[in-house]
Amino acid sequence: MKKSFCRVIAILITLITIVSLSVTVNADDDESITVLFTHDLHSHLLPSRSEDGGEFGGYARLMTVINEQRKKYPDAILVDGGDFSMGSLFQTAFATSAIELRMMGAMGYDATTFGNHEFDYLPNGLISMLNAAKASGEYTPPIVDANYLPSTDKSGEIADMWDALNNYGVKDYIIVERGGVHFVIFGIMGFDSDECAPNSGMILEDPSDKARETVDTAVAECEKLYGTHPVVVCLSHSGTEDGKGEDYEMAEAVDGIDIIISGHTHTTLEEAIEVNGTYIVSAGEYGKNLGVVNLSRDADGNVKLSDYELISIDESIEEDDHIAVLVQEFKNNVETDYLSKYGVGFDEVLVNNDIEFDSVKEVYASQHESTLANVFADAYKTAVEKATGEEVDVALTAAGVIRESIPMGDVTTSDVFNAASLGVGTEGELIAVYITGRDLMNALEVDASVQPLMNSAQLFFSGVEYSFNTYRMIFNKVDYAMLRRNDGSLENIESDKLYRIVTGMYCGQMLGAVESTSMGLISITPRDENGNAIAVDDLVNYVVKDENGVPVKEWYAIASYLKEMGGKLDARYGETDGRKVVYSSLNPIKLLRNANKFTFILLAVIVVLITVIVLVTVAIVRKVKRKKLRAASGN
Repeated sequence: MKKSFCRVIAILITLITIVSLSVTVNADDDESITVLFTHDLHSHLLPSRSEDGGEFGGYARLMTVINEQRKKYPDAILVDGGDFSMGSLFQTAFATSAIELRMMGAMGYDATTFGNHEFDYLPNGLISMLNAAKASGEYTPPIVDANYLPSTDKSGEIADMWDALNNYGVKDYIIVERGGVHFVIFGIMGFDSDECAPNSGMILEDPSDKARETVDTAVAECEKLYGTHPVVVCLSHSGTEDGKGEDYEMAEAVDGIDIIISGHTHTTLEEAIEVNGTYIVSAGEYGKNLGVVNLSRDADGNVKLSDYELISIDESIEEDDHIAVLVQEFKNNVETDYLSKYGVGFDEVLVNNDIEFDSVKEVYASQHESTLANVFADAYKTAVEKATGEEVDVALTAAGVIRESIPMGDVTTSDVFNAASLGVGTEGELIAVYITGRDLMNALEVDASVQPLMNSAQLFFSGVEYSFNTYRMIFNKVDYAMLRRNDGSLENIESDKLYRIVTGMYCGQMLGAVESTSMGLISITPRDENGNAIAVDDLVNYVVKDENGVPVKEWYAIASYLKEMGGKLDARYGETDGRKVVYSSLNPIKLLRNANKFTFILLAVIVVLITVIVLVTVAIVRKVKRKKLRAASGN
């Protein structure tokens, strides 16, 4: 009995051991795959100040964490999802020195892709940057771009762009091998990104269609050349919002993508989004995190997420010495080659600030008067009046062009540039044009009516005060508006009178396109001093220049305005001043006050509907009565 029992126990132990070994062997047979990633770095080579008073990002600290992960995962690839430029003073050397790509090369990136901001310097700027990167003789990461390329009509500037792309070596996709695992890495530009680069000169192919074609072609090539099925990585500058968005839709529509590095929307995904066998990941903007994706692939080629982590890059991390030295060298170059022209230093303190301004997220979050945006708009108005000696009626800026807040404490030139850095070429300069009073009211309506649909379209003004009721009819939400002069006096806005208005080039281009984007419902037509309409493409001819003929930059307007405050930021910006009042009321008087055609059309539609309902009801009642009379009479 004891021998039988022992024999059974021995057999069970043997079986358990065999099963355990089998599981271990199978686990060991699974391939381990690691992808390190960033996106939306926006030239933030140096750390940024966080809202809690600390710091985040910075390439030297990012490099330290990358090196740590490479020790842990020697076969990891490092990729980036685009918008590697435009966002700090380093961008001023974009076209001449290609600082961003050279830094990414020094950090060992395996690939990146274009974002919309790589086109802020217009096609010639990108051409110069690509050629400068190649001419440096340094390693720079491959750029993959499958669906955002110039026309095939290769002439003039288009031919120059093709030459630059080919000279650099831009491809639809690349195949990379690490530790016996092959990766297909390809790049995709999204619809919204394309709309944010109106002067790119590129043609957008449908992201999903081109992604499907690229995956099929690249996988077939990899299998033919290396006899193995690759891990497919998409570097997408399309984005996700609230768990969905363009990258989600692409993953649903396209089979065979294992992982999407999702840039553009500055999203931070604490957990990967899984859809149709694809994992979508995002690490946030400005190098605040390094994304780490660990995948496993079994013998049948099935890829599963093993682990996903965002490693915070903050002041607790030591800087990598080599990258820190390179950053300092480039910083010195920017001071010598760019800032010296304006008589300011990279780290020069302009003013001390004890006011806690809105964060960028708070600027976007709701319709409201923002003291941060008030500073920007007032600075634009003041700078142009000083540069030209002529009064400006109204200046404005938009939420979408505010990149960072003004921090508390000492505010430097670099801080201001980071906050207002949507471009330096034509898109970083102030323009002065005229619009009619009617179109000024339309601009106020864009702020009141469009923001709920597109939060980046919220506008902020200097030189006008107004209020709007969120419950009113779209494009008729504004119920009060007056010009507010420099001495505080108020003046009625006359519909046919021309008013001088100042804004940034990018914002001016967007306002000039209001008629087409609103399908003709409202329009804002920029005009010259004689009232002649100005084409959007001709706005470059209305850049404001100072007495020396130097264009007035948005960032410099703000920097000068702060510097002239005498060391302390003006206390009046500690609270709102009533220039924009947002309220919600169903009071009939407030709903109908200063009604325009949109409200009258709605009222007419309502009256017609009520009339139809009444007539139909009356007809039904009469019909019922007739039936009852017939029934009563026996007919």
